[in-house]
Amino acid sequence: MLHHARAPAHAPKAGMPPKQTGGEAFGKLINLSGRRRFTSQRLVLYAVLAAQGREGALNTSLDALATFSDAHRSLMEGELSPVMLGGELEEAYFGPERADERINAFIDLARRALDAIGAGMRSAPELLEQLVDAATPLLAALNRLTQVYEDLARQQAASAKRQLTAVMGDIEQIAKHARIVSFNAQVVAARAGASGREFAVVSGEMTHITGQLDGLVREAVRSAVA
Repeated sequence: MLHHARAPAHAPKAGMPPKQTGGEAFGKLINLSGRRRFTSQRLVLYAVLAAQGREGALNTSLDALATFSDAHRSLMEGELSPVMLGGELEEAYFGPERADERINAFIDLARRALDAIGAGMRSAPELLEQLVDAATPLLAALNRLTQVYEDLARQQAASAKRQLTAVMGDIEQIAKHARIVSFNAQVVAARAGASGREFAVVSGEMTHITGQLDGLVREAVRSAVA
């Protein structure tokens, strides 16, 4: 049975994904989790058909098992693993529900059942029955994990919007102060007469730039809160 280490002391706190985690990364996690759900059912279905002698069914089931195993391994490794993300996701995998343990047990059982079916072993029917019985509770666990990934994705998106709105607010304040400076500079340039013409040109360009900045800020804020 495979077991994964618990979160190290420096792991992110619950509900606080790594800063580099973005919507695209969470989309990949959701895709991999959904792939596990689909292939878990596919491999069981074709295992049953293989036991009935359906041509090509055994290879299809083996392919589904490989895809299922690869998806699970990808989800358990790297900066977006349950150990690194922590919180509810780590609890789902390693807590009382023991999702990781159950998934690995299912992979082991599927391998043994398919090997037995392929070799025509006497143990094949019993192993297949165990595999079929394991499929439904496993699907419930996989659905639960996918929901956790989707919840984390929504939290990340909301956090990114809040951060963008805050940054745009700071930029808007800077633009406001720049407009004031520009206006004061125009007044001074006007009083300086001919000697202030070049300064007036620079001041006018600053006004134009801050106007463009205002438009960008408004567009970014609208996108953030949409």
